[in-house]
Amino acid sequence: MASQQPFTADDFGIYCVLTECTDHYDPFPVNEADENQPHFQGVTGLQNLGNTCYMNAILQCLCSISPLVEYFLSGKYITALQKDCSEVATAFAYVMTDMWLGDSDCVSPEIFWSAFGKLYPAFMKKTQQDAQEFLIYVLNELHETLKKYHRRRSYEKRSIPRSCRKMIANESSIITRLFEGQLNYSIICLKCENCTYKNEVFTVLSLPIPSKYECSLQDCLQCFFQQDTLAWDNQIYCSFCETKQETAVKANISKAPKIIVFHLKRFDILGTMKRKLRTDIHYPLTNLDLTPYICPIFRKHPKYNLCAVVNHSGDLDGGHYTAFCKNSVTHAWYNFDDARVSEIPDTSVQTATAYLLFYSCRPFSIPIQKRRS
Repeated sequence: MASQQPFTADDFGIYCVLTECTDHYDPFPVNEADENQPHFQGVTGLQNLGNTCYMNAILQCLCSISPLVEYFLSGKYITALQKDCSEVATAFAYVMTDMWLGDSDCVSPEIFWSAFGKLYPAFMKKTQQDAQEFLIYVLNELHETLKKYHRRRSYEKRSIPRSCRKMIANESSIITRLFEGQLNYSIICLKCENCTYKNEVFTVLSLPIPSKYECSLQDCLQCFFQQDTLAWDNQIYCSFCETKQETAVKANISKAPKIIVFHLKRFDILGTMKRKLRTDIHYPLTNLDLTPYICPIFRKHPKYNLCAVVNHSGDLDGGHYTAFCKNSVTHAWYNFDDARVSEIPDTSVQTATAYLLFYSCRPFSIPIQKRRS
């Protein structure tokens, strides 16, 4: 851990001291008209600290996922904290607490940004960053901070086909329980037809965009999961042939996560050429069917509902991130544009600027909270 003085897990006094430097003025003063507007839990804007719209959009999406909110607001995270690296998770809990239990329409994420930047200085430069990359770093850091070890035990039965077997991990956290899935790759040598299998865990699935102008999310999924042939420079070594051979590779989901995040690969780099794909991708708000891509014996929750979206407008060098999130208290959708928050109809959630899609296999309930004394 890079910090010299990590936060104490349950000491909100430290939080108050750290925020004193930003409390001398209010950049978002509340007028009398705003005071009459109802403030709902979890419907809170975030100050932009200088090109930090990518961070604000990700924080809004994560703070709209009820099981994660409940884990932090109830204080469960405190018992799981690793003593030597608790600063980021504690700062994350403080921001989430402000967003859900505070009475302000807008709060500052500076405590989290500062703690995270000590570990990953690239995100402190106040320059354009990729929201998808930031999300992966945040999930990984929270997992490392909150993980618990357990003995390896074999849960797999021999009757389960090798193509569907799940890899048994020896550590888990709230992040793996919610976001971690597993892909199973079948790898077939096209000369000797020997078949091997490879497992790979994921928290975000990066989907290719098969069309330049318009397509559906199912089109992207079909493109990702279709059988691919690896030839020429991409050949894979076959242990039976004892040389590299042309290979057919096909993936399926052997473990479907409770929250599945799709990254739509809009940023395309061909050599020195960079471009953004502005394809209008149609995605369902409810009943996304993943049945064709999940191993049959693990199809417990094959249908998913949209719970959050990260949007990217503009180009690669000068874009802006916003978020659409469905609130578990009001059951309404909201547009989060840094400090600005507005309710939007369901019909506005479908947009050609979608970059990250968060789907849940179950509807969210209102999180159980433990208020500060």
